[in-house]
Amino acid sequence: MDGRRVVLGVGGGIAAYKVADLLRKLTEVGHDVTVVPTESALKFVGAPTWAALSHHPVASDVWTDADDVPHVQLGRQAELVVVAPATADLVARAAHGLADDLLTNTLLTARCPVLFVPAMHTEMWEHAATAENVAALRRRGAIVLEPATGRLTGTDTGKGRLPEPTEIAQLAELLLRRPDALPGDLRGRHMVVSAGGTREALDPVRFLGNASSGKQGYALAIVAAARGARVTLVAANVDLPDPSGADVVRVTSTADLREAVHKAAEDADVVVMAAAVADFRPSGYADHKIKKSDAGAPPIVLEENPDVLAELVAGRRPDQVLVGFAAETGDARGSVLDHGRAKLARKGCDLLVVNAVGAGKAFGQADNAAVILGTDGTEQAVPLGPKALLAAAVWDAAASRLLS
Repeated sequence: MDGRRVVLGVGGGIAAYKVADLLRKLTEVGHDVTVVPTESALKFVGAPTWAALSHHPVASDVWTDADDVPHVQLGRQAELVVVAPATADLVARAAHGLADDLLTNTLLTARCPVLFVPAMHTEMWEHAATAENVAALRRRGAIVLEPATGRLTGTDTGKGRLPEPTEIAQLAELLLRRPDALPGDLRGRHMVVSAGGTREALDPVRFLGNASSGKQGYALAIVAAARGARVTLVAANVDLPDPSGADVVRVTSTADLREAVHKAAEDADVVVMAAAVADFRPSGYADHKIKKSDAGAPPIVLEENPDVLAELVAGRRPDQVLVGFAAETGDARGSVLDHGRAKLARKGCDLLVVNAVGAGKAFGQADNAAVILGTDGTEQAVPLGPKALLAAAVWDAAASRLLS
């Protein structure tokens, strides 16, 4: 993926300072990024910063190096255009096809995917004019993310915050690998995703847990939101920033996750159980820290946790799609896929995403590989790549099974 040509348009908002980190993330993986700021953007972050980080000269007008016709060349050569922050003014100018600077000219000549990342005050985002402009851009095929909710300029808090640079970079990388990965086909749908690993308490300081980081579940939530879905993310012990456009419910134990997932699933179109849910819990809880003693380590007696996915299958609506995850290791009884196929038959969900774990695979890693098994006998192998790439494949498979 090295050397892909990216245009990074920077709007005139205070969030422009965060885009410097996005630029670094794109260039560090080898992409050739040309920064095109607006004049207003240069009041927040100067041209020397953009030039130093991108290793390209920076201009905001169409007159610099006019003999090379930069507004045409940039658009023609780009494999992706990312606009961040996309201010209310910049969204309006793009929606109306205005071309009064280098960035808006480039937007008119680009024939690659264009990703707008809005950032503005809540009232501006919610204004009818902005809503119409966003709708117009989406109708024309542009991808316009939902802004995050959080601290804005000054003491204000609300929807309109720029998503974290890591999230934007994840979606940019996905579009460079799969330009069709964010079609907006989930708009109006409710997606529930569980992520992370549950913890079962032994005493006030110890627990039984697993190594799941939640990265795959978060990638699923990020991609679903970018495809237009309303997303409820049930996060078990995950130390990651909340994805923009997702309602995050934080839980600890399997019992907590079970309650949150069942509640969210009541009106969900798709439920994806990506969390690593503990199969067992201690049968008892010590209300004090268990001390060492001459008698040696005390035995830990375990009992089974409820099977949340099986419960969802038993109580499902006919129009609901259920997706399970199976982190497997091969053994004397069969391969990873053998175990996956048996689990799919046992669970009764529509899709089962099977991936091998252990020895630096899956848990905590940036990349993942899997096979998506369907109850209709389909088996889709997704090769090793960013977790957002697997997320897109999962949503493709789930969307194809949704009733219209």
